[in-house]
Amino acid sequence: MPETVDPTPLPDYVGTALQEWANAQPLLSTLVVAAVLAIAAYLAFVLTRRLLINTLHRLSASSRNTWDDALKERRFFYRLSHFVPLLIVRSGLPYLPALPDPVALGLQRVVAVFMAVAMARAVSALVNAFGDIYARTPQATQRPIKGYLQVVVLVVYIMAAIVSLAVLVDRDPLVILTGFGAASAVLLLIFQNTILSLVAGIQLTNNDLIRVGDWIEMPDMNADGDVIEIALNNVTVQNWDKTFTIIPTHQFLGKSFKNWRGMQASGGRRIKRSLDIDLSTVRFLEEEDIQRLRKFAVLRPYFEEKRADIEAWRAQHPEALENPVNSRRLTNIGTFRAYVTRYLREHPMIAQDMTFLVRQLQPGEAGLPLEIYVFVNDVRWAVYESVQADIFDHLIAILPEFDLRLFQAPSGSDLRSMAQLAAGPRGEATAGALEGPARELQAGTKG
Repeated sequence: MPETVDPTPLPDYVGTALQEWANAQPLLSTLVVAAVLAIAAYLAFVLTRRLLINTLHRLSASSRNTWDDALKERRFFYRLSHFVPLLIVRSGLPYLPALPDPVALGLQRVVAVFMAVAMARAVSALVNAFGDIYARTPQATQRPIKGYLQVVVLVVYIMAAIVSLAVLVDRDPLVILTGFGAASAVLLLIFQNTILSLVAGIQLTNNDLIRVGDWIEMPDMNADGDVIEIALNNVTVQNWDKTFTIIPTHQFLGKSFKNWRGMQASGGRRIKRSLDIDLSTVRFLEEEDIQRLRKFAVLRPYFEEKRADIEAWRAQHPEALENPVNSRRLTNIGTFRAYVTRYLREHPMIAQDMTFLVRQLQPGEAGLPLEIYVFVNDVRWAVYESVQADIFDHLIAILPEFDLRLFQAPSGSDLRSMAQLAAGPRGEATAGALEGPARELQAGTKG
């Protein structure tokens, strides 16, 4: 005969008759009490979630306070609602008549562990909500406390883990802490990478540094592509050449990486490219040049503005009428820069509300760089490359209209052409044949 255990008495308020029935039918009464307990826990969860929390959310939506909105965004009340059914289940477990006391005690401990975890999650949401409220204050930029709050959250989870372990093994939490202190050195040595990866994962998640689907670049790890998985120990990146790079999670704490999520979220992708202008082609514009360039409709307002500006300046400087060297004059490079600016301002694929620059950089051995720094209003790679190519196709083709040309280093065919020009009919070099190529080399290189 198996050993029997006396059933745990039901609460006094259930009455003597029900107590006698439970003693007479322990198995059936256990099933009935378990069903009642499950229904009570479910109803408490539903009532808490749908009535209480929804009511609190409606009140926070109508309130002008910011702290209740922060609690709602961090789902503090949602996390706290898990505590109610767990409390009911833990309170009712001892009253299952046919459930042995050791089993009931073990289930109570398991439920207590869930309660500790639920409470820790609710406290962490409360701490993070406080951080969100503080981040909206003027002091947040000068005295950030996010790092301190993350330490508090980490301590809360550690304490929850220690309490859970102490409940499961039925020991004082101080004893567990003492044991961890003695074994900490060995644990740190054995699980060094795992602990670092765990800390890195918490940092990446809480700071929202990377998400699945983000495009990241980490040159030290030869990673350039989309994040497809974030695990405890590794982050998997699928590069653009369809290869995979497996990055240890803790490497994100010690190495720099670039996340392109901001570009994708902004809706604009940057063009940052230069046209290297041959310096020997930069000159002042004559009146016939201005009349010829006025056929560009985008330049007519520019010439009108400059003409009025120069006339006003000349009225204040009489010496400008004595000699052209004393006067202000338009240049072909400045007019071309104005054309590029107005051409891009009217381009339908250029974001007009983002950084927009057409500027000159420091002249060098490759000529005068004219840099275009604008944003395409479509972040798709193929569309972006197509727009960028179309813009520079047009600008390179229109450049000779301003009597400008691009710098280009001499190639082998250029040198052979010069050699053929320099050689006479019998292969003898003549001074006249060398004069043209020499002037060309001195002035720059062919565009």
